[in-house]
Amino acid sequence: MDVILRVLLGDQLNESHSWFKQKNKKVVYAMFEMKQETEYVKHHIQKVVGFFLAMRSFAKKLEEKGHAVEYFKISDSHNTHNLIKNIKVLQKKYSITKIEYQLPDEFRLDVQFKNELKSLQIPVKSYDTEHFYTTRNELKEFSEGRKKTVMEDFYRYMRKKHKILVENNEPVGGKWNYDASNRKKWNQDELVPLPYETNIDCKALLKELNEAEVVTFGEETLTFTYPINREQAIKQLDFFCDNLLEFFGDYQDAMHSSQDFLFHSRLSFALNLKLVTPREVVEKVVDVFYKKPSIAVSQAEGFIRQVLGWREYMRGVYWQLGEDFKKKNFFNNKVSLPDFFWTGKTKMNCVKQSLKNSLNNAYAHHIQRLMILGNLALLLEVHPDEVDAWYLGVYIDAVEWVQLPNTRGMSQYADGGIVATKPYVSSASYINKMSNYCKECFYNYKTKTEEDSCPYNTLYWEFLYKNKEKLKNNHRMRMMYTLLQKMEISKDFSEILEKAKTIKQKINSYQLFV
Repeated sequence: MDVILRVLLGDQLNESHSWFKQKNKKVVYAMFEMKQETEYVKHHIQKVVGFFLAMRSFAKKLEEKGHAVEYFKISDSHNTHNLIKNIKVLQKKYSITKIEYQLPDEFRLDVQFKNELKSLQIPVKSYDTEHFYTTRNELKEFSEGRKKTVMEDFYRYMRKKHKILVENNEPVGGKWNYDASNRKKWNQDELVPLPYETNIDCKALLKELNEAEVVTFGEETLTFTYPINREQAIKQLDFFCDNLLEFFGDYQDAMHSSQDFLFHSRLSFALNLKLVTPREVVEKVVDVFYKKPSIAVSQAEGFIRQVLGWREYMRGVYWQLGEDFKKKNFFNNKVSLPDFFWTGKTKMNCVKQSLKNSLNNAYAHHIQRLMILGNLALLLEVHPDEVDAWYLGVYIDAVEWVQLPNTRGMSQYADGGIVATKPYVSSASYINKMSNYCKECFYNYKTKTEEDSCPYNTLYWEFLYKNKEKLKNNHRMRMMYTLLQKMEISKDFSEILEKAKTIKQKINSYQLFV
């Protein structure tokens, strides 16, 4: 029997895709657990487990609905761990007359599919994943004729186009953006409910991964806590709307040593595997906002901005800038990532807390990623390739289309200002403002040159000094460069530079950081 083979990737688990509306005996769906997907960077064990559990759950659901599925597990002897060779295994079983696939969301796989499927010398057709609000090129088209495109402009365009919290073409509440209201420090004022967790037994899969000699890092757990199917993702969304949304906007930037997740939704893994669509998530939040008077517009808008605005914008940037984006290194940074990023062993409490969350849970919220870990990596002059690889490997929701522009662009400013309007660096004052980390830290967040001075303070001013020629004309940096100019004439400034030099020399000796 002639067969159309449809190949699905691990982040293409969209039950609502038009492919699945009808059963067809002449269509076989293929899913492969391949070592190449565990080896292109070193991954957190929970990320590998999560992807494979979700893929297996999806394949089972397709079979239950009557679709024909060929699923190659990591442990299957017939699994060649090679895309074309696996397809050739199926060619021996079926008379395959056509290959169909959904467009991958990252350059690496996009190129692989386009190039390698040609060797099979049978017709190939690609389809949209039917997941995002935007097309690959929508941001590029939006940007035509503009001197510079920023997320805020694109976000407003998206709000109007999709009529999200918009009435008579104006924003509900009178403002497009409530970011200024989303920066409260959490002082244990509001109760944080225990998180919704799926607690899926993954012991058998862990055994398979161990036997397959898959190399990972991070905390191994016997139960997996994130959603692995659509039903669980919907429960996660409902839990967020019922219990967390009311406080999300206020505390989305807050950090606290007693809380790993605070009021964050933990939906990014489910979203990035396409278990739910951004449209479903946004529409649910809008619906709950209108039905529950206790939810202020600043709370709902703060969340919607992350999904409808930032997430879609990052995808657009990824496809607009292309693979050359991976080569950007505006500051010409060359330092290796410090050892403690892999171990979590450091006396810097904010870093320790953020790394604990990352290594234990394969998770950290955006401020921990940006203003703690990314900030430190940039101040230490770590090569953006190493930062990219770590972020792509450690976080369960990290797929390159969203990781790369966030890390290399937003966090490391390696693109020189294409994504962000200024480098996201700070001294300890910001960290103290948004968390309780500094109160429990070995280092003093108030000083710059003492033996126990917080390294952020020293490195921040050294960064501004060292990159003065590149950044002095940035209007968002003007105030800090005015302060720097005054500091340079003081005798203390040479001490700052000397201390920064010492910190960088001893970064892995643990004399300063552990």
